[in-house]
Amino acid sequence: MTSTPSSAAEPAWPDDAVEVGRIVGAWGVKGWIKVLPFASDPQALFSSKRWFLKPPDEPRPLRPGMPSCPALLKVIESREHGDGVVAHLHDVADRSAAEALRGARIFIGRSSFPTAGGDEFYWVDLIGLSVINREEQSLGTVVGLIDTGAHSVLRVLPEGGRGDADERLIPFVGAYIDEVSLEARRIRVDWGLDY
Repeated sequence: MTSTPSSAAEPAWPDDAVEVGRIVGAWGVKGWIKVLPFASDPQALFSSKRWFLKPPDEPRPLRPGMPSCPALLKVIESREHGDGVVAHLHDVADRSAAEALRGARIFIGRSSFPTAGGDEFYWVDLIGLSVINREEQSLGTVVGLIDTGAHSVLRVLPEGGRGDADERLIPFVGAYIDEVSLEARRIRVDWGLDY
């Protein structure tokens, strides 16, 4: 009697899943894919050999014989290529199978990310932190970041704020950031209420 592998052997969707990139198409003819990472340093993609997938935001009609978007990709090899990442995957044998994944969103468990250095932070860890200045005045909450190339900029929305018009943009550089405490869920800045 033979038994079939149970689905319990597949890893469950991680509770701490973070979206780290999107598949933009096939790369070559042997089943490799091209990925657009959401970070300028794609180390999170390299930190895990299991990428969890969600279908594209705008689903495409499937042609007969075209597989649906799998929930999990097992990575054989991945590397930087130009401004993106290319990856070779188990069970993706040719260009057609790779093309079928176009638009899929890639997630990795936050616990799989490489450890950040002493003064380094992942954006996902900063979003939601409260921001106060040296005078203990609340400036709001980090709702996102902007990458300007030279440095990142915190997008801080004051309590009761209603979007871009109320948003404060604070450069995430040592001249303005006094302290980041992930434990206290707070960032202390040298920034006034009237800036």
